[in-house]
Amino acid sequence: MRWWLTLPETELEPSQRRFVARLVETCPAAREGQRLTRSFVNLFETRDPAQLVPWLEDAEASAMASFRDFAIGLRRDFEAVRASLTSPWSNGQTEGQVTKVKLLKRQMYGRASLHLLRQRLLCSA
Repeated sequence: MRWWLTLPETELEPSQRRFVARLVETCPAAREGQRLTRSFVNLFETRDPAQLVPWLEDAEASAMASFRDFAIGLRRDFEAVRASLTSPWSNGQTEGQVTKVKLLKRQMYGRASLHLLRQRLLCSA
């Protein structure tokens, strides 16, 4: 159900749309979370770096600690976040593969030899 708050209304089923409408009508936190989440998604869909600072200020002023903490984290690496909006290049695929390798390594820690870990990595590729 959390995912419904992030999607545009046009992508929701009528029953989902009614549920989300009722939720944001009765819960101010859900309304604020939906607004901030949708504007963040829009920020990356439009790739407009001019929207980044206003969004960060809005999130930092939020009553929701999770958005404030997220905005603080983005501010710490502001240049990289801004570059992700302007650069046509991304290391997302590489980072995903590294995460996958780390997961397999942690699952097998202390249980298998390097040879078996290598085989498992090759089989999962």
